[in-house]
Amino acid sequence: MTSHFTDSPSNMSVPETTTDKLVIYQIFTRLFGNQKTTNKPWGSLEENGIGKFNDITDKALQNLKTFGISHVWYTGVIEHALMTDYSSFGIRKDHPAVVKGRAGSPYAIKDYYDVNPDLAVDAKARMQEFEALVKRSHDNGLKVLIDFIPNHVARQYYSDAKPKGVKDLGQGDDTTKAFDAQNNFYYLLGEPFQVPNGVDIPVKADTNYVENPAKATGNDVFTAQPSINDWFETIKLNYGVDYQHNRQNHFDPIPSTWLKMRDILLYWAKKGVDGFRCDMAEMVPVEFWGWAIPQIKASKPGIIFIAEIYNPAQYRNYIFTGKFDYLYDKVGLYDALRRLMEGKGTTEDITRVWQQESGDYANHMLRFLENHDEQRIASRFFANDPWTAVPAMTLSATLHTGPLMIYFGQELGVNPTQAEGFQGEDGRTTIFDYWGIPDYQAWVNKGKFDGGKLSADQKALRKFYQQLNQLVNTSDAIQNGGFYDLQYLQNNGQSPGYDQHRLFSYLRHSASQKLLIVCNFDKEKTAKTQIQIPAGVWEFLKLDATKTYTFTDIFRTKTKIKAAASESVPVELPPLSVLVLEIK
Repeated sequence: MTSHFTDSPSNMSVPETTTDKLVIYQIFTRLFGNQKTTNKPWGSLEENGIGKFNDITDKALQNLKTFGISHVWYTGVIEHALMTDYSSFGIRKDHPAVVKGRAGSPYAIKDYYDVNPDLAVDAKARMQEFEALVKRSHDNGLKVLIDFIPNHVARQYYSDAKPKGVKDLGQGDDTTKAFDAQNNFYYLLGEPFQVPNGVDIPVKADTNYVENPAKATGNDVFTAQPSINDWFETIKLNYGVDYQHNRQNHFDPIPSTWLKMRDILLYWAKKGVDGFRCDMAEMVPVEFWGWAIPQIKASKPGIIFIAEIYNPAQYRNYIFTGKFDYLYDKVGLYDALRRLMEGKGTTEDITRVWQQESGDYANHMLRFLENHDEQRIASRFFANDPWTAVPAMTLSATLHTGPLMIYFGQELGVNPTQAEGFQGEDGRTTIFDYWGIPDYQAWVNKGKFDGGKLSADQKALRKFYQQLNQLVNTSDAIQNGGFYDLQYLQNNGQSPGYDQHRLFSYLRHSASQKLLIVCNFDKEKTAKTQIQIPAGVWEFLKLDATKTYTFTDIFRTKTKIKAAASESVPVELPPLSVLVLEIK
């Protein structure tokens, strides 16, 4: 761990490293273009409506490109279990007892070789419509990410679209064995599956759900009746790990699941997908990733892999052994910033985070404040005000060279205020039910994508996010430069009026650009203080410590401050504000 308890620049900085800084926009595909406003809890597709691949038009994509996006993550693309009946299109019906919500969970995959028919105008042409979306995205200068869900599948997994000669998951399993390294699933011998208590089934089923023997549930639950809070709608995939015997590994010969999942990745890479966000990647053995990812990259150079991971002790393992490009920075920066945004934390937590992540993997961390799993910033469950995100989002975007992610509607202050269906009212936008998002519908504006129905406050908030993206995309120091923590110097009593719990200051520096960034996380107090930059730091930046410099805010205020290098830099920051000062 790098210490910050020293004035030595080499011990307080992260070195410059050239990267291609991604700005990812996550779209929950079935919600993006839905203009219907019925919003009946547990409503059907016909009642509540749904967005389609075709709703994501050239105009929408051009707007996202102008907004500053480089990659679009289309969530919920691969076919998953749902309650809507597509049997007339040759798709097997799903039993409603093992589907969460009317629209189903996008993480309960029903067919790895197909796309969700809900998202197509013509269900028969669903794959062609997805392929057209990929082409549209590329034509508008955007790269395409989709989910890859490697750990679990829907309880009634069945591929009707698999290529000729491909064996289905579970096909050929020896169901007389609880565990076999060549089985795709785990079996609970002699025990039939039981639907959890409390499951609400809004669609009447013709028969009871039957699964005998029961299969282990996706979140490593080896009981025949999981709880309603488990991932009961999914079954765990077997990568050769015997969970019931001390997690013994059986990787030689290569397990069947490894081969099948590698081939699925190759299938989507050939469809033109530019990367995968890998759901719960740490629940799959790192050895599989280290074996599979290089093969996919050899087939399609430049393709990227992002791991959803929550165990910091495994970060290096999944980067250097597993070969992931980027990891979720949830248990780290997100959690630290959320505490600050809720008025509970301290900026000292940020120093601890960057120390833990400094050196060999800081630039591998994907930073965000919202995604489909997390509560919306504007909700009463989080900050209750979308503007609270200004310093936190700016810091997320500028702390290091790793990618930044925005969840659709975050830039508009989307605030879920009612129970949509299975998920209940929890401050999240539903991932299980058909719904319309009023704030987002105001931006889509019946396909004009001009924000014509947004409020003045929403337009201002979206402008902040657009300015932030433009800053990230145009600043060499942010894209490619090193990081230097000034926080300890201010906390050490050298800066009068410096609130060590609500202010955070740091440098981003490259050969062509030097930036002083100061963030005020206080919701009520204006910060009037001075920022110390010692002589040794000026030397480290290769700037003359005897000269006077102009510090110009290149982000929001255009403020100009003149200060001699031998003096401190006077700054004034209103509540929840930032300065990104270029040193000239």
